[in-house]
Amino acid sequence: MAATATTGVQPAPTRARRALGTALTYALLVLMAVVFVFPLLFMLSASFKSNAAIFADLRSLRAFLPVGDLTLDNYAAVFTRSLFPRFLFNSLLIATITVALNLLFNSMAAYALSRLAWAGKTVVLSIIIATLVIPGDTVVIPLLLLVSKLPGLSFEGGLHLTQGWLNTYHVQIVPFLASAFSIFLFYQFFQDIPRELDEAATIDGAGRWRIYRSIIVPISGPVFATVAILTFLSSWNSFLWPIMTVQSEQIRPVLVGMQYFFQQDTEWGEVMAYATLITLPILAFFLAFQRSFVRSIATAGLKG
Repeated sequence: MAATATTGVQPAPTRARRALGTALTYALLVLMAVVFVFPLLFMLSASFKSNAAIFADLRSLRAFLPVGDLTLDNYAAVFTRSLFPRFLFNSLLIATITVALNLLFNSMAAYALSRLAWAGKTVVLSIIIATLVIPGDTVVIPLLLLVSKLPGLSFEGGLHLTQGWLNTYHVQIVPFLASAFSIFLFYQFFQDIPRELDEAATIDGAGRWRIYRSIIVPISGPVFATVAILTFLSSWNSFLWPIMTVQSEQIRPVLVGMQYFFQQDTEWGEVMAYATLITLPILAFFLAFQRSFVRSIATAGLKG
């Protein structure tokens, strides 16, 4: 025992247990990866198959592989049976504007709550956090009644006021610009930024807006990436609200467009092709901000 303590060599059972724990950890991670990847593989492979081929392969691993009689007819049907390019443009426009304004407004609100001293900010923060426990579905009907009565602008036949926001782009954007969860994420991150940076900038003559724009924002990349990804996913996957507020095909988002393929005789290959195409922008957006997103989650775990 003395020799072991002196030389610092770990006993064989300890090394064996550590190796076994590492092996089990990696095995669990591989299993989780398989669970998450297999549905995507099925979706991708099924998008190249006919209905008969999809159901014939369900009982084997062929369901997850692009093998057999493959065809691009399903992807062609996506463009002929729906206004997919228009739906895609609408979703990209709505999601991009929502993300940009969400980052601006919620980060500024969090900056005021975390970095400025003013009476009542603790109460305001408590109210904002309390709203997180309210299910979103409970406010859908009141919100629908509200937006149906708000005045809007119409450019048809000249600029004039109209009643209601229904069938517009902004009805799919404005209600989701403020997010209690986003404010909370920004608030938590801003709280850990040293206040000496604000004091040094104030001595140099910088105002609050300059401190926010030139100091807080540049060093808060991880939390901005996290909020951007979560907001983009929420906007891109929106279905219930557009169904209730938008009837015009010209401004419908992509997820609503999927209902065109659920007819009496559903062609599941076309559904999978449509789902594959609308998944690609999400993957691209996540990969673009992946490093900052992971860094933000890791940092939050260390602050725990």
